[in-house]
Amino acid sequence: MDTTPNAPQPTADRPVFPDGYGIPTTSEGQLTWADVEPRLVESKHYWISSVRPDGTPHSVPRWGVWLDGKFWYDGAPTTRHTRNVEKNPAVTLTLESGTEVVIIEGESEATRADADGLGVRLSEAFRKYADSDYSPGPDSWSGEDGGGLRVITPRRAMAWFAFPKDCTRFTF
Repeated sequence: MDTTPNAPQPTADRPVFPDGYGIPTTSEGQLTWADVEPRLVESKHYWISSVRPDGTPHSVPRWGVWLDGKFWYDGAPTTRHTRNVEKNPAVTLTLESGTEVVIIEGESEATRADADGLGVRLSEAFRKYADSDYSPGPDSWSGEDGGGLRVITPRRAMAWFAFPKDCTRFTF
């Protein structure tokens, strides 16, 4: 399923690691965004890391959807995570695997989605959680407060499925 027809495609290169990690110096074997993005779309479990106001880290598992080249999720504005990103929007989004790795760095911001546009598409994408009794409707994020909807816009990503030979950095 192509969920990002209008999303800009990131550029790929090799990340910088200290000597001894064996990261190739050529582009041979690098991943493409087409290799990585389906894992973001298909995943059901994500981890978001943010920073508390006192500078200490905070990580939380979240449900969400990758759509139009961004990560969409919702939750109460009183959660520790939301209070963190309201002060400092910088976040890291990761998938569960430590061997097939996808790491997204970006910023989280509050948003909303009209029921007759983005809300419909988000509701369809969130159907992957229907078996877990979570199936928000198209109007779930159309209220003045956006129903707690937030979006992470990526700046950088790193991925590997066969470290170190395919280790790839993406810049958006």
